[in-house]
Amino acid sequence: MIHTARKSSLFVGLSLLAGCAVGPNYQRPKAPVPPAFKEADGWKQATPADAGDRGHWWQAFSDPILNQLEDDAATANPTIAQALANYEQARQVARGDRATFLPTISATGSAQRSHTGSGRSVSSGSSSTGTTPTITSTPGGSINNSFSTSLGASWTLDFWGRIRRQVEADVAAAQTSAADLANARLSIQATVAETYFQLRVADERVRLRQIAVDAYSRTLQIAQNKYGVGVVARSDVISAQAQLDAARAQLIDAGIQRAQLEHALAALVGKAPGQFNLPPQSALPVQMPAIPLALPSELLERRPDVAAEERNVAAANARIGVQVAAYFPQLTLSANGGYTSSALGSLFNAPNRFWSLGANLGDTLFDFGRRGAEVAAARASYDAAVAAYRGTVLRAFQQVEDNLVALRLLEQEAQVQENAVNEAAEAARIAMNEYRAGTVDFTTVANAQVIEANNRQTALTVLQNRLNASVALIQALGGGWRSDNLPDSHAVFSGKKD
Repeated sequence: MIHTARKSSLFVGLSLLAGCAVGPNYQRPKAPVPPAFKEADGWKQATPADAGDRGHWWQAFSDPILNQLEDDAATANPTIAQALANYEQARQVARGDRATFLPTISATGSAQRSHTGSGRSVSSGSSSTGTTPTITSTPGGSINNSFSTSLGASWTLDFWGRIRRQVEADVAAAQTSAADLANARLSIQATVAETYFQLRVADERVRLRQIAVDAYSRTLQIAQNKYGVGVVARSDVISAQAQLDAARAQLIDAGIQRAQLEHALAALVGKAPGQFNLPPQSALPVQMPAIPLALPSELLERRPDVAAEERNVAAANARIGVQVAAYFPQLTLSANGGYTSSALGSLFNAPNRFWSLGANLGDTLFDFGRRGAEVAAARASYDAAVAAYRGTVLRAFQQVEDNLVALRLLEQEAQVQENAVNEAAEAARIAMNEYRAGTVDFTTVANAQVIEANNRQTALTVLQNRLNASVALIQALGGGWRSDNLPDSHAVFSGKKD
């Protein structure tokens, strides 16, 4: 009873010692967080219904083709698959290091049969005159058998928390990889949406270029008819033909851009361009979504890249403890036991049993500053991680502000540009009627038509910029992701989310 109590007291004492972990405890670094977004003044907030659960954020654009492309990219995009594999690798590293908390158990077994033949054997011995060989004659040979089996265990006690700090760093690194995976998903989602909208805008450009070609063909026919009756000079025909050829070249160029955007979408959804086809649409299906804003302080919880950098800081902090623990001695307990015999049948008999217990305590007395340098390096790595975290936070706020002001001003620009398109179209119509009546020359018509075409193309560019800014703002706000989605330590070790 007393012996058992002493053992229990020793175990409790070791456990209490093992509860100590050297190095600084982690505290989340402070970041520059403004009380409000500067460019949010005048921002049209989403209504409660708009801010409700829409599932995936891209569904706010109400485009079923975009929804399908996003689903395809989520399952087949190589970048997402790579980030997922990186997370799994980090998770397994954490599991492997956690296993060092427990003893290492090994088992061995051996069987050996040896023969000593007859004849002479030579051995050596020492004397005052040096080494003298001795020749021994063996009249007959012998056969020797040797069998053994053993079970051993060793356990390095984590008195100073080196293993715990390492596992703490591993868990934070796995969480960093999980945040990187979320950020990769968000980036691919945004790229798919932006590329898709660019392709649909390219469809509209092709349509407008074709309308221009048809209109310039009619203008050329009018110029040829007027030249045929001697009303205008041949220069009108040449100018009309040049205008038509330029429009045809622009149509071809728009087709090239459209094809390349389709190829880009194919790669994003994990398909070869030859296996992917997205037919043109006759009209541009666009619904500008209402995007709800959160408080700036909440942005830090919604951005996966910010979460990744914050977890990097936590990992760097834990690695300081790993290096500090190197200053302290390391205690390893070991035990070994088994059987050895010259006969297999009697191997497991009690007289053939052996065992051993041991403890090893080791420490480095002089390393000429190596450990101090490694601790200083770990602290510098922590400082670098903190700086990277704060830089990412600042970029996050900048991206939100940039896209807020872009969307607000682009909406105003779209209204002004729409007026410019209508006015240019009316001017081109009037110029054509006057040319038919012979009151203006062809240069007036050509200029008016070019201005109209340019204004329509500019309106398309403004629309594309608004779509891109909407996607970028959603991405800057985290796309609906939250830091609560990060796996905790249980999920890292088990592979399952609580």
